[in-house]
Amino acid sequence: MNKKNKVPTNVVYSTNPDFNYEFEAEQEAETLMPSKQQLRISLDKKNRAGKAVTLITGFVGTVSDLEVLGKMLKSKCGVGGSVKDGEIILQGDFRVKASEILVKEQYKVKVIG
Repeated sequence: MNKKNKVPTNVVYSTNPDFNYEFEAEQEAETLMPSKQQLRISLDKKNRAGKAVTLITGFVGTVSDLEVLGKMLKSKCGVGGSVKDGEIILQGDFRVKASEILVKEQYKVKVIG
């Protein structure tokens, strides 16, 4: 465990020479089956200089599985995008196409907006 990047919890100072800090362990959520995922697809233009992007949120699972899903969506839609902060961003309005792809992959999808 890399102690430099972890934040100690519940202790400000200790006089015990054998004291070791307790560190919070970051746990990633286990990836749910596609049929149990509830993904939300929306169109976003805020803070993007007027450009429209498709946001896919609600994924429960590991970051690597989210990146795999994002890469698959980007390649099947033929667009650029990114995966960050637990959401998939596709450049352009691909709500319909992304929802069709995700339904074929057996995800539960709700299109917002």
